[in-house]
Amino acid sequence: MPAPLHILQHTYGYPSFRGLQEDVINHVIGGGNAFVLMPTGGGKSLCYQIPALCREGVGIVVSPLIALMQDQVTALRQLGIKAAALNSTTPAAEGHAIKERMRAGEIDLVYVAPERLVTNEFLGVLAQTPLALFAIDEAHCISQWGHDFRPEYMQLGTLGEKFPGVPRLALTATADAPTRRDIIARLGLEDGKAFVAGFDRPNITYTIVEKENPLAQVMAFIKQNHAGDSGIVYCLSRKKVEETAVSLTAQGVPALPYHAGLSAEVRAANQNTFLREEGVIMVATIAFGMGIDKPNVRFVAHLDLPKNIEAYYQETGRAGRDGLPANAWMAYGLQDVAQQRNFIESADAPDAQKRIERQKLNALLGLCEATRCRRQVMLEYFGDGCQPCGNCDTCYTPPVTFDGSVAAQKALSCVHRTGERFGVGYLTDVLMGVSDERIERFGHDKQSTFGIGAAYNKKQWQGIFRQLVSLGLLQVDTENHGGLHITEQGRAFLRTKEPLALREPQARKSKAPRRTPSSIAPVDAGLFEALRAKRLELARAQGVPPYVIFHDKTLHGMAAEKPTTLAQMAEISGVGEAKLERYGLAFLEVIENASTLP
Repeated sequence: MPAPLHILQHTYGYPSFRGLQEDVINHVIGGGNAFVLMPTGGGKSLCYQIPALCREGVGIVVSPLIALMQDQVTALRQLGIKAAALNSTTPAAEGHAIKERMRAGEIDLVYVAPERLVTNEFLGVLAQTPLALFAIDEAHCISQWGHDFRPEYMQLGTLGEKFPGVPRLALTATADAPTRRDIIARLGLEDGKAFVAGFDRPNITYTIVEKENPLAQVMAFIKQNHAGDSGIVYCLSRKKVEETAVSLTAQGVPALPYHAGLSAEVRAANQNTFLREEGVIMVATIAFGMGIDKPNVRFVAHLDLPKNIEAYYQETGRAGRDGLPANAWMAYGLQDVAQQRNFIESADAPDAQKRIERQKLNALLGLCEATRCRRQVMLEYFGDGCQPCGNCDTCYTPPVTFDGSVAAQKALSCVHRTGERFGVGYLTDVLMGVSDERIERFGHDKQSTFGIGAAYNKKQWQGIFRQLVSLGLLQVDTENHGGLHITEQGRAFLRTKEPLALREPQARKSKAPRRTPSSIAPVDAGLFEALRAKRLELARAQGVPPYVIFHDKTLHGMAAEKPTTLAQMAEISGVGEAKLERYGLAFLEVIENASTLP
């Protein structure tokens, strides 16, 4: 049996394991089952790839998306590892050959969709195959509380009965405590060991701004922080995806749309362009992203509110997988709250599930309106924690708070006296004493709350109302066109009139700080770009994404160390033996040419 560290250093080109990787790998090599939670970019894939290379037999990886399988297989083959994928795009003859190689034990790793794995035909192939392990990736899909539910994942719990003695791993980056318990129970991993590495992504800067003109805001954010970078912009509707992609492109930012309304051919072509070219932005619904392995996505922007913190964490986690600085930016407003609450109430789901989804949405609103470190709020949701991070908007521009109890009393009283059926715009006009035909028709210009809020302007009142919704004192009535009504918690507040800390209503800046990676000096920026150009040239020649040749982080290492021999190149993190032999001389030539320039 080859030593795991030897494989890590010579095949993958990394000097040492990170975090819990070595513990997980040794546990699985020894035949143990495991649940593994690691943040995106934390190296989960090594936790099953290396044991599959160490143990006798074939490693079977259950993967939910074709794009993920193709990415992983392409990257593994670049390392000299024998890997294959079986999915709906695999030609019949190739699929037959892969199964024969499986039976003969002539392949290291096979990626397969859950829908195929649970068929009687494929289970029959597995029964004739020497098996090293089963790895269930994106394991949150198996949970009834998971946000990407796949029915076939539910059947994976029988693998332990059908193939006793074959270790099984469930891996995910996104699972709160109830979801973790659910995954372990449904996969029958109670006799295994749980490895929870935490959720923090310290390289990501989190920024949340008040939604005003989202297209203009996101354009300013990209131009100020990410000119020439690859990124993802998430929108809730297909129409908004199309409009945003057109708007960005018209302003000189290369952007492509991705949503379920496009044909499979267009989606595949746009995704391929995003993966294989530099500086392309994908504007997408949440239909895009799971399994996208592109490590140099430098930002993820949300133009609409996700449905919960798990979704937000997973979607923003697609930025900075290489560990280099990245931004997560979001614009949100009260209309987003009404929209998400409407999705919950109109869904065909049991009341218990709707109650859970409401609680999850409220937790996300708490994150959006936080007056303390956002990273702390998010990590605490997952049962994790940290000190104030200094790398989110509420840390580098601390919000000013004030006792908003009087303002809240005025707002709640206005909601009550107008019948608990009007939206923020109408309520704000009443509070500010703005009379119009509608207000006069309802007689609300005669109410005691008319004009009592003149101390604040319209924008400030919008901020106050939004915070009262996030605090649970008001709720958006989805059956009444976004009207607000007072919750039991709000009525209790009106009785007790306790102090209430609110953020000072003021616009927050859209700009997020961009940090120069410390691993590359400014004088080497030209060399880094030359190395990126060589990588892109080699990738295009092979028809593969550039990052499967080398990650940006590896190119940064080359630009900083400037190796002059293959032996020195081999010391750069991410340069394994197969890649050194295949690409070493080409990149040494780039470094040598750069050193001779005046």
